[in-house]
Amino acid sequence: MDLRWFEDVLVLLEEQNLTRAAARRNITQPAFSRRIRSFEDWLGTPLLERKANSVEIHPALLDNEEEIKSIVKRAGELRNRVRTYSPERVQVTITTQHSLLFSAFPDIAALTREKAPQVNFRLKAGNRTDCISMFLRGEASVLLCYEAENSAPLPFDITVQRNEWGKDRLIPVIGGRLRYTVLADGCLPEDTPAVAYPENSHFGELLNQNGSQFGTANSAQNPVYVTAFSAGIKELVSSGLGVSWLPMSMVHRELESGKMINLSSNYGSIPLSIIFYTTSKNNTSKHLQELWSLTDP
Repeated sequence: MDLRWFEDVLVLLEEQNLTRAAARRNITQPAFSRRIRSFEDWLGTPLLERKANSVEIHPALLDNEEEIKSIVKRAGELRNRVRTYSPERVQVTITTQHSLLFSAFPDIAALTREKAPQVNFRLKAGNRTDCISMFLRGEASVLLCYEAENSAPLPFDITVQRNEWGKDRLIPVIGGRLRYTVLADGCLPEDTPAVAYPENSHFGELLNQNGSQFGTANSAQNPVYVTAFSAGIKELVSSGLGVSWLPMSMVHRELESGKMINLSSNYGSIPLSIIFYTTSKNNTSKHLQELWSLTDP
């Protein structure tokens, strides 16, 4: 089996044409066709219906496109790990919410680089629910996430350790030309454009529970954008496209420079804890847990 066959098939699925696919793979069409036949021989079943003037792709190939992509990706990652392997270096996979990737993680990485330079990180960012699922499946040995202050810890078993990295706050902010719409009492017009969180996102649920104005589409008269991607929300707010809620750690520089205005004196804020979970099944993550828990960030 040749990994190139899988790559050939992916290009063929994208192009839906042997000639164009061969050109993208930088080989002649006859050579490309031979490689596709080799793949068919390896599978033990034909994947193309070859006619006089056309070729049709078998539905089984179309239905398994995502699985083929996954095989190519995993094989590439394995190849890279083997090529770059060093017994002196250790790789730890962290799954984290997008917002923490831009706020807390840089400090965590800097501390680790100073105290444990042999550790490399592989990051898997996503929404909170997806991150928890990846951690539970064993795809990451560290989970970095936000928790509402005083909320119940996630119900992991005794093999998982919970520690607090630091504190944060979810605050309402506005930027760009919309800064000049803030009224004398520090409030905003009710119909101010809002960049809202989905109701079922982590921040969306917290904002709904808190009754926070402009947090979700339900609490904003004019929700012009709805997204859970905090880095994107920050850019939209900075561009003056709407008011929204963001972690203080993500926007403190913009607040200090005056590019954004903190509206929490009128609309309140939500205290957050930055929590990391580590599994005792992984010795390196246990050592990192000890290092990070002894640090005052």
